[in-house]
Amino acid sequence: MSDYKAFLRSGHAPTLLASFLYFDFTFAIWVLNGAMAPFISESFNLTPAQKGFMISVPILAGALMRFPLGILSQYIGRKNAAMTEMALIVLALLFGYFFVDTHDRVLAMGVLLGIAGGSFGIALSLGSGWFPPKYKGLAMGIAGAGNSGTVLAVLFAPPLATRFGWQAVYGLAAATMVLPMIVMAIAAKEPPDREHQSFREHIACLFEKDGWAFSLIYVITFGGFIGLANFLPTYFYDQFKVTKIEAGQLTMLATLMGSATRVLGGYVSDRWGGINTLTGVLCLVIVTLVICGTMGQQLTVTTLLFMLCFAALGAGNGALFQLVPLRWPLATAVAGSMIGELGALGGGFIPNAMGMSKQHYGTYFYGFLAFALLGVAILVMMRVMQLRWTRTWAEKGGRARTGGTMSMAYGSQGSVNSR
Repeated sequence: MSDYKAFLRSGHAPTLLASFLYFDFTFAIWVLNGAMAPFISESFNLTPAQKGFMISVPILAGALMRFPLGILSQYIGRKNAAMTEMALIVLALLFGYFFVDTHDRVLAMGVLLGIAGGSFGIALSLGSGWFPPKYKGLAMGIAGAGNSGTVLAVLFAPPLATRFGWQAVYGLAAATMVLPMIVMAIAAKEPPDREHQSFREHIACLFEKDGWAFSLIYVITFGGFIGLANFLPTYFYDQFKVTKIEAGQLTMLATLMGSATRVLGGYVSDRWGGINTLTGVLCLVIVTLVICGTMGQQLTVTTLLFMLCFAALGAGNGALFQLVPLRWPLATAVAGSMIGELGALGGGFIPNAMGMSKQHYGTYFYGFLAFALLGVAILVMMRVMQLRWTRTWAEKGGRARTGGTMSMAYGSQGSVNSR
């Protein structure tokens, strides 16, 4: 408790709360099509491959929005960028309510929902910007727990779609954005760590091996989270023949675990080290995904396994972003946005792989297996690269260096060895 009070005193709690709500509500909007996929698929009689692609469009569009919004936030301020983005989201949702009535327009709406997916880098940097390095992991974990917006979407969208129709959910969602906009306007303060760098300096992490390594790890931790969270309503509905509302409720159980453990992942990583935490996370994700693919009609066991898998994915997201401000202390927002963008692109892999596996082989198993094998490759890569990381900018296991001197120098200049 004393540690928690010290944490709150070290930063600006109202800004952290505003960042959490902003990320929570925008995340819920981002995954709306995934939450309503059984309704949309039934309306247009989509094939498994079409379902997978339709679900993946908002993920891919959101991933592509993250880096530009991260850059923008450094020029107009993170709070202003957040307010601008939320206003655009409201307009996009109104388009969905009034005009989306064909399959092609559903795909176009998926692109517009991607605007909401761009909030990641802004929310984490805004929320953690007031906190010192030793608490960055926890602050980012709390702000990042806004991915619990998935829970809101899969819990409320299906019953609302059942009662009012799935197009009406877009209009109802537009009204909910008023709350985070008010809280952001009143409670948030722009952090003092505003980055004043050239565009070339902003994108420097794009030319470093570490930036790409972090992005690949995020393909598994966050790409796995967002991809599975969007696809599970369809998976539960098709595989186990539950109702659309029950499919959303089962998905909620899994995604809730991932949201809760993101904070835990940041907290544990501050103490045990992000590299150590990620090693355990990746091993658990690989094992649970393979087992899930073999469960057939075992609904209870499959749900419990997904809950365990999402718990690991959530902790992994927190662990990775404990490492980001250690590696790029002077460019955390933009580095985080770049990693978030490239990593989130991995979320589009799962729905498409699952849809193709089902359409061509009659089973979802090969979709699970493909992502698990990708996880094995990335785990091996991380264990090799961490040998250099712990010699340059992090302590053994991925903990923060005392005083942060070497980390600051490494983050501001980049590493010749990482080029």
